Amino acid sequence: MTISKPAARPANPRFSSGPCAKMPGWTPGTLQSAFLGRSHRASDGKVRLKHAIDLTRQVLQVPEDYLIGIVPASDTGAVEMAMWSLLGERGVDMLAWESFGEGWVTDAVKQLKLNDVRSVRAGYGELPDLSEVDFDRDVVFTWNGTTSGVRVPDGNFIPADRAGLTICDATSAAFAQPLDFSKLDAVTYSWQKVLGGEGGHGMLVLSPRAVERLESYTPAWPLPKIFRLTKGGRINTGIFRGETINTPSMLCVEDYIKALEWAVGIGGLKALMARADANAGALNAWADRTDWIENLAVAEETRSNTSVCLKLSATAVAGLDDEAASDLPKRMVKLLAAEEAAFDIGAYRDAPAGLRIWCGATVETSDIEALTPWLDWAYQQVSEGGPA
Repeated sequence: MTISKPAARPANPRFSSGPCAKMPGWTPGTLQSAFLGRSHRASDGKVRLKHAIDLTRQVLQVPEDYLIGIVPASDTGAVEMAMWSLLGERGVDMLAWESFGEGWVTDAVKQLKLNDVRSVRAGYGELPDLSEVDFDRDVVFTWNGTTSGVRVPDGNFIPADRAGLTICDATSAAFAQPLDFSKLDAVTYSWQKVLGGEGGHGMLVLSPRAVERLESYTPAWPLPKIFRLTKGGRINTGIFRGETINTPSMLCVEDYIKALEWAVGIGGLKALMARADANAGALNAWADRTDWIENLAVAEETRSNTSVCLKLSATAVAGLDDEAASDLPKRMVKLLAAEEAAFDIGAYRDAPAGLRIWCGATVETSDIEALTPWLDWAYQQVSEGGPA
């Protein structure tokens, strides 16, 4: 059956997994109140930065005794800061089931050169055996694998009486999935994911146990200035009041604040998670009834509700060699971008060939529903020898 080109396009065809779609209704005028042309260390600048931290605590439901800081270099900088500052006191288990988790393993082994590192791994689409993790050791893991679309279902695998620290890269989970902070000691994310903020800034959330480690343990290696969380052997509390280590973009700060205020206005964390669930639900319902595509995540309970990763089904690749099978989704991505029906939906470069469609809270479910007929159309076009 020939599929006609859909008549209607998504109102917002931006489905990138980072930076992600801006909040509904966003325009450049949204940022007209930004604190520009002034020092971020001026009293009013500090107030604005502290407001971003306070709103973060409110929306993300961070416990009052946890510290929240704005740090440089997006989620990557926040994870590196946590690893370089906290690891080395004891052995560490590094969990990896996608490219970013693998990157943290590489940093622990080849950059920090830790002498007691144990890797707990799984391939794309699966979680490793979480029962193998030893929480007497420190543990580093991603809550939601951005490039595999596989997440941990919850924090039940982490014991409350753990001896080690848990360092959690939560950049594609924060504001879309319930984070059990009682099980997490250092949590990181960036503004550019679920809230659709700008790149370059990260967030670091520390438990009292993490603060105790920082004040009782000094790493054997030198720490660059942008990684230094202590001063005179004590936690540098100014960082967690908005006194950032380096100069932030106050335009980006304002953008983050406006996204947080939007989140409060629609009902907070519960509403954000519901929007992401609805988006992923609509996309997965289509995938489940479509014979040429399937979710990369093998187990349904591990499927991400933000970075939904899809692969061609066995039916779709039957009779194709590896190169042709890999090329097919790439041609779809190119065609859909040319039609302005979907931008930036290709799988991550290190992941299996396929599609990755962002379903976070700033995306409208109506746009996901408008997208799926375009996916069917594009697949038929390229699979039948259409546009190269």
